[in-house]
Amino acid sequence: MIDFDKIIQRLKTIISFNSKQKKILDRDIANYLGLTPQYFAVIKRRKKIPYEAIAYFCKQYSINMNWILLEQKPKYLDEKRDSYK
Repeated sequence: MIDFDKIIQRLKTIISFNSKQKKILDRDIANYLGLTPQYFAVIKRRKKIPYEAIAYFCKQYSINMNWILLEQKPKYLDEKRDSYK
């Protein structure tokens, strides 16, 4: 099962690196995902993963979405892809 808290932690890591801020607040995550802080508070309380917002975030910052959602390393993905050929 995909863990909401782990996803948020990985997003915080990326946002911290890009913004050079040490402490990332929920409103910062909401802004980076293109969500309102109020909506982010609702989905955080419900532990609802905003897949579409994360997909656009990953596209914008050239990040592997599988790493954000499942913590899969790109090398693992390359090996699996090659095995399908």
